[in-house]
Amino acid sequence: MIALDIYSDPICPWCYIGKVYLERALEGLNKNPFNIEWHPFQLNPEMPPNGMSRKKYLEKKFGGSHGVIEAYGPILERTKSDNIDAKLDKIKVTPNTMNAHRIIHWSKIEGCQNQIVSELFKAYFVNGLDLGDINVLAKLASKYFMDEKSILRLLTSNNDLTIVFGNEINGVCEKILKISDQIIEIPQFGTKHSLNVSVAAGIVLWETNKKLRVKK
Repeated sequence: MIALDIYSDPICPWCYIGKVYLERALEGLNKNPFNIEWHPFQLNPEMPPNGMSRKKYLEKKFGGSHGVIEAYGPILERTKSDNIDAKLDKIKVTPNTMNAHRIIHWSKIEGCQNQIVSELFKAYFVNGLDLGDINVLAKLASKYFMDEKSILRLLTSNNDLTIVFGNEINGVCEKILKISDQIIEIPQFGTKHSLNVSVAAGIVLWETNKKLRVKK
């Protein structure tokens, strides 16, 4: 199988859209040619641990309500035109996604990473849940591995942080810093046989090449 590395953040709307297209494309194949691995990338690595009001965050990031409308217009058009379930009005908090990425890391070890990534996207973009809430994360992950109490114990410890993110440098995790200069936008798809494909090109790829002809 071909290794497909995807860098994303579970609160990134284009990452959610990109995963939907990837799944739709793979559904048309007799066999999935990829061994998919999801890697952490935080859109907001300096976000407070408890997150912040989504409305305040978006207005600050995009320069007011008009900027938010401009930024999210294409996202809303895409989800509506391609029947992608998204209820953005339900989202009240923009969270720090560090613990969500820890769940994704553990799920790879347990062999259920794709399922967990899908659950996180659905929890945030469809149900409006706070992915910074460890109780939400534990309940979600317990569907696939371990039990809620065990997951909560892991999330309240810091034993695995350097494994998942590397050391902290000036308040930002080392692994995030190393790849931040290489990634222009997310999601970022890449195999050893091709250049990395970013969000815009990725959507076109998954949408138009339904058979995903993979050259060896």
